[in-house]
Amino acid sequence: MKKTLALALAVVMSLGLLAGCGGNNGNSSNPPAASNPPAASNPPAASNPAASIPDAPAGGGTVGVCIYKFDDAFMTTYRNSLQEILESKGYKVTVVDGNNDQAKQNEQINTFITQKVDALIINPVMTSAADQIIDTVKNAGIPTVLINREPTAEQMSAYDKLVYVGCNAAQSGTFQGELILETENQGDINGDGVISYIMIQGDPENIDAQLRTEYSVKALTDAGKEVKQLNLTRGDWDRNRGQEIAANDLAQFGDQIEVIFCNNDDMAIGALQAIQTAGRKVNEDIYLVGVDALDAALTEVKNGNMTGTVLNDAMGQATAAVEEMEKLLGGTTYASGEQSVYVDYVKVTPENVGDFMK
Repeated sequence: MKKTLALALAVVMSLGLLAGCGGNNGNSSNPPAASNPPAASNPPAASNPAASIPDAPAGGGTVGVCIYKFDDAFMTTYRNSLQEILESKGYKVTVVDGNNDQAKQNEQINTFITQKVDALIINPVMTSAADQIIDTVKNAGIPTVLINREPTAEQMSAYDKLVYVGCNAAQSGTFQGELILETENQGDINGDGVISYIMIQGDPENIDAQLRTEYSVKALTDAGKEVKQLNLTRGDWDRNRGQEIAANDLAQFGDQIEVIFCNNDDMAIGALQAIQTAGRKVNEDIYLVGVDALDAALTEVKNGNMTGTVLNDAMGQATAAVEEMEKLLGGTTYASGEQSVYVDYVKVTPENVGDFMK
């Protein structure tokens, strides 16, 4: 059973949590069974096996933060939030860019260990490298928080001073599907009884991309809707790729396309450019949804140019990551199965988008 952290929406709103989604590489976590999708909210929190151990005093330590690449929109927001929170607590923080190169990130981790940092926060370049990362930090005895890319519970159980903080990607996919079901015609614009869609996927080896792809469509079929996938193309979380893919698909399939699902907002913004160039109108003759609640996406939702998006709470996750890091510094250890902390996604619609805008 996994420990779940649910943050109050009021805090989310007050902090103006606007984030973009980073891609994950590798698929080493176990997705929920397709026949049993996750509920819209997380299950009750598990008990903390070391809750009686006091947290470390805030501040005064050194923290190394490894980000898989700096030019990812979501991870830019996430790392800035992390740095702001840590520095406000008095920590000396060094944040490094892995440039989407696992070998380079491995070197960065080893450098931090040589420098004897007090704690590490790591956004792995590749989830498939989790075993090596965990073995390295365990041998060094450094409390470590993994973020954004989740290893398996079995992998994490190798080290009791390790915790993962992130979100349940299946939930974000489910919310995307629900955004379509909440439209006037439930996604069936032409009234033929079939929802025809294209899927612009992040990285197919990424567990978040896999689950968003699966559960966005599953929300439709679970509601009794017939669906038809016209195309599924890898977009690597990139805006330009989103525009290119959508343009090609719109040229090929034309009015057959009723819904465009994008695994993140950057690709959705690119797809919007292609939709507008093709003379189509979102929410009239086509629907478009993303994930992240990037500032640009929120503006397009407000203006009626996106059907909706799903908040990927960067500030909430950064806050939770720092909280867990301080518990580890204070002596908290975790038993197997209790090493994951989840922060809820939130559906963003034209009706509530103002709550999330700065």
